[in-house]
Amino acid sequence: MNIIDQNLVAKVITPRPIDSYKGTYGRIMLIGGFEHYHGAIILASKAAVYGGSGLVTVVTAPETITALNTELPEAMALSYHDSYQDFIATQDVIVIGPGLGTSLHALTILKEILTSISPNQTLIVDGSALTLLARHQLQLPTTKLTVLTPHQMEWQRVSGLKIINQTPTNNQVIVDQLQAIVIVKKHHSELYTPHAPAQKIIVGGPYQATGGMGDTLAGLVGSFLGQFKPNATTVAAALYLHSAIADELAQQQYVVLPSQISAQLPLFMARFAQQ
Repeated sequence: MNIIDQNLVAKVITPRPIDSYKGTYGRIMLIGGFEHYHGAIILASKAAVYGGSGLVTVVTAPETITALNTELPEAMALSYHDSYQDFIATQDVIVIGPGLGTSLHALTILKEILTSISPNQTLIVDGSALTLLARHQLQLPTTKLTVLTPHQMEWQRVSGLKIINQTPTNNQVIVDQLQAIVIVKKHHSELYTPHAPAQKIIVGGPYQATGGMGDTLAGLVGSFLGQFKPNATTVAAALYLHSAIADELAQQQYVVLPSQISAQLPLFMARFAQQ
């Protein structure tokens, strides 16, 4: 299995052109934070903003909006009761799942996204959206790029592979069928691309085992795909950077919080852009 390293990240994160503007760096919509999972969408959205997205729109529960506006004034917040559908076609990337929950309302919105997203857009499916995808046997749409970000139990639901059977060979067979890029989140997470060699990171550790870590990764993957090339290399760069930041913070901390990773993104990205 190929190893994802910092040399790959340096190829993805490049200096910003002088004549760019916020539209240059991607319009990203994040959907989630329903029921009792308000923090998840805030963490995902923070990763998108701090990761460099030009315009971030968040569709969430109305009771989440005040907290989101307070924590992250750079993002535009819409209630799922609003006419957010008018914004879907204008987005480069849609991230659905952080704190989405598994209610009937969440299922309705997921189905709406899966049927309305266009072949020119990029889709990231995370968290409970993966559970709904598997439980209701929903079909992935045709997009520019689709990325699934399951932990091993979510991957079991989507793939039908029990965790003990989630070998690189078995995982690759399912990924080839899905025609989507898949990050299997685990110790030294693995990245699978249809009909291409599998990859893994060897950064990251148990100090990342805390709530919201996956939400942050989903937001960062969405951010990178909106501003850099929409391909597996860009996904790999986001995956590596997420854990590499945690590694550095863990030199002085017992636990690394997801929000701390997001706060460090501009600094770390500047380092790679200068290489």
